[in-house]
Amino acid sequence: MRGPIEHDDFYARIARQVVEQRTSRRLSQRELAELCGTTQSAIARFEAAVRPPKLDTLLRIAAALDCELEVTFRPRTRPTEER
Repeated sequence: MRGPIEHDDFYARIARQVVEQRTSRRLSQRELAELCGTTQSAIARFEAAVRPPKLDTLLRIAAALDCELEVTFRPRTRPTEER
């Protein structure tokens, strides 16, 4: 099972992608917040990876940035072959 440090890295990677997409579109945090229907401080906390994002928040951010949100489940271990 993943520990808190690995979760933190996971959330930080998502936050970095949002920052990259936002800045490539020359949007301020305030402008992105307005497009998402949230506050600038909420975007700032999200981008700083202070708290885990909710899925509905990620969907709104993705839509505001004209991006597709992809969620993939990959096995962490190889399945055991049946005998």
